[in-house]
Amino acid sequence: MEPITVHVHAWDPISAAGVVSELRPRPEVRVVGGQDADRAAVVVVVADSVDEEALKLLRMVQRQGTARSVLVAGRLEEGDLVKVVETGVVGIARRCEATPDRLVTVITAAASGEGCVPPDLLGRLLEQVGRLQRHVLGPRGIMFTGLAPREVDVLRLLAEGLDTAEIARRLAYSERTVKNVVHDVTTRLQLRNRSHAVAYALREGLI
Repeated sequence: MEPITVHVHAWDPISAAGVVSELRPRPEVRVVGGQDADRAAVVVVVADSVDEEALKLLRMVQRQGTARSVLVAGRLEEGDLVKVVETGVVGIARRCEATPDRLVTVITAAASGEGCVPPDLLGRLLEQVGRLQRHVLGPRGIMFTGLAPREVDVLRLLAEGLDTAEIARRLAYSERTVKNVVHDVTTRLQLRNRSHAVAYALREGLI
C-alpha cells in the first residue's frame, strides 16, 4: 500500500516541526514540503484556535485542489464546529490528543473520504446541526441534507414504486412538476437516473 502524501501547514515553525517530526517516521504517510504541497492527498492545518485566519486557510485548501483537510487545533469552542465542517474539513483532532497514532488514524480516514471527529465533539456537532435544522432551515422549508421537503416526498414515493402520474395525484402536483423535481435532484446530486436517486436517498438515510 502506497503511503499517504501529507503536507503540514502551521502558523509557526515550531508547531509545524512538531507535527512533521511525529509523522515522518510513520510508514503509513509521506510528508512533503511546500514545493510539493499541491501533490498532497491530505493537508494537516495546525492552529491555536478556530479564528478567521484558520478558516480562510481551510477554505483555500478546499478550493485549490483535491486534497482532504484535517484540522489540529489547540482550542475548540462549541461554536467552532459547524464553521470548521462548512470549510470542508473531514478530520478534527485536539492538539493535546494528537499523538502519532491518533494523527495517522485521522489522516488515513480523511484520505479515504471518511470523517473522523472526537466522540464528544461529534455529539456536540450533531446537536448544533439539529438546532440549525429546527430553528433556521426548517422554518424556511430547507433540509440540512440539501433536499427540500417536496423533493423528499417525491423520492419517498418513487421508492414505493409509484410512477410520475401516481406521484402527481398523491401529492396534488402536476406531472411536469414531479418530472422537474426529479430532474433537479438528479442534476444537483450528479445522479444518473431515478433509480440512482432512490438508491442514494435510501443509502444516505434521507427517506
